[in-house]
Parts: sequence; C-alpha cells; structure tokens
Amino acid sequence: MASSDFDASAAAPPDSGLFGLDDSVESAKVVIVPVPFDATTSYKRGTADGPAAILRASHQVDLFDRQTGRPYAAGIHLLPEAAQVQAWNAEARAAADPIIEVGGAFDPTSAAGHALQAQRRRVNQIQEDLERWVTATVEGLLAAGKLVGVLGGDHSVPLGAMKAVARRHPGLGVLHIDAHADLRAAYEGFPQSHASIMHNVVTQLPAVARLVQVGLRDVCAEEVELIAKSGGRIRAFFDAELADERDAGVPWLTLCDRIVAELPQQVYVSFDIDGLEPALCPHTGTPVPGGLRWNETLSLLQAVVRSGRRIVGFDLTEVAPGPDPADEWDANVGARALYKLIGFALLSQPRPA
Repeated sequence: MASSDFDASAAAPPDSGLFGLDDSVESAKVVIVPVPFDATTSYKRGTADGPAAILRASHQVDLFDRQTGRPYAAGIHLLPEAAQVQAWNAEARAAADPIIEVGGAFDPTSAAGHALQAQRRRVNQIQEDLERWVTATVEGLLAAGKLVGVLGGDHSVPLGAMKAVARRHPGLGVLHIDAHADLRAAYEGFPQSHASIMHNVVTQLPAVARLVQVGLRDVCAEEVELIAKSGGRIRAFFDAELADERDAGVPWLTLCDRIVAELPQQVYVSFDIDGLEPALCPHTGTPVPGGLRWNETLSLLQAVVRSGRRIVGFDLTEVAPGPDPADEWDANVGARALYKLIGFALLSQPRPA
C-alpha cells in the first residue's frame, strides 16, 4: 500500500516496480503474475516479451485516473518472472517451431513425423506443467487475500488462473474480450494452444456458468457451432453485429449494459489485447481488422462496475513489443490497459459497511 509520503505525480524511478511503485507482495492488495510464455503462437511471436515491456512502459503512466481514482493507493506488486517459466518457454518454442512451420500436418508414421510427434507431446506436457504452476501460484495469492491478475504471454497462459478463481467463486462468469473465440479443441495439435483456452474453460471448468465473448471477428465454423449448441452458456457478441447496431443508432452504453446483463455476479475478465482495433496493438500475435476502440472497451468495463458485479480476477495477454526497441506503442497501450483493469477491479470490490 502506498505510503503517506508517496508522490503519485512524480516521475517514476528507473529501477522501481510496476507503475513506479515499491509495494511488496505482502503490502499490496493487487498482485500481478507475469507468465512470459508464447510457444504455440501460430503467427507472430513476441508476446513472451510482453510483461517486461509493460513493466518498462508502466513508468510513464500517470497514476491518478479520472475513471477509477487512485488504484495505486491499494498497493500493486508485479512478481518477478519465474526462471522455470522462461526455461519452459525456450524449450517448448524449440520443440513447437517445426510443427508450426508445417501447420501441424505431418505423417506420424515417417521417421521425421515420429520425431515431431515426440516434440508435440513434450510441448503439451510443458503446457500442462505451466498450467499447474499458474494454478498453484494464483491459489496461494488468493488464499492470502490478494486480487490477482495474470500478465501474458499468449492467451493460453491464464487457464490456471481461471481454474483457481472458479474454485473460489462457483457460478463465475468470464468476460472475454478478443478478436477470436478461442474455442478450438486443439490447434496444430496443441490442446492448450492460445486458440483453445476458452474451449478448455467450457469443457474443464463446470464452475464457470457463463462465457460472454465480445469483439469476435475471426472464428471457424466449429466454434460458431459450439456457441450455438452451448444452450446459452456461451454468449457471443460479434464485432460486425455490434457495429451494425451502433450504425443503426443504438448507443454504445446501451450495448454495454446488454452485454453485462449476460454475466453472473462474480466476473473474471480475460482481455486479449487483439480485441482492440489493430492501431492500438500492431505487433500482437494475430491482429485482425476491426475491433473495439479504446474508450468503448473502458465503457464496457465501467458497465460491469456500474451494474454492481464484482471483478474477482483478470488477465491481460498477447501484448507484444515491436522489433524496434524504440517503438513502445504496444507496451504503452498494454500498460494503460493493465492499470485500467486494476482500477475497475478495485472499484468493483465490496465497500466496508
């Protein structure tokens, strides 16, 4: 928690923590778990560098926020990147690369195919180990009374966090902001791919009562079929349909209230940065034309809080810095998105009587 002599308006010291804060894990109300992993990214790599880039860019974020007040006052701590996660990513990347190069299609009976099968099994094992690590890490922080966010990495990484949060909040709703539905059973042979996380949520987490997806614009036929057959458990708001309603004169705030009405009382926010328009995240792993504008996204999060629902966990994934170290735009947007997520999550917490 920020000390009484902390100057939120001063420049952040270069060696300070997230957002220039020096909160410890013990004193902070909000703890962010970095997961620098992007081994099965199928288009453009780089999201494993997201947490470090966001940390650097966060020092330029003004801490007073017109919408959420002073999130920093609750205390915010970013855990150090775990050496084990970095090692898993390096090993899994090397094993996954030749499989991704052939689109996951190869003859498993050939000598080369036999080797690729073994590499695929190893990648899948690493992702299962990573999931258990994330679950255990988040469970420990939740037990200590922390509000926990996961910072990716690609969108495969927060599955363990959702498992941990769902165990504490049965009947949980997931608000999923993304260009993609992520409802594939597997992609290129990886069942824990970034394209499969929400399939894993709806098939492995019965405690998740509702998945509400916003901004979808790149989906496959099987995903649309799964949504249709979900009996309302998956509620998808496609980007083109939202745009049609806006163009027809429906106010965005009305659409936000309609989206939020689909959510249960306890909400986990899973925010893939490519849910935004690509101008805000040009180097993300799988950018797609269209998407939510910055203020539209904030209005949606604000609608969650306005409704009286409680944000009990969140993640931000797929932020990738550009190849030029001087180009910090993606990290700049990512740092601000993270601060807004933290702010709205804190604002949604029950007030003391």
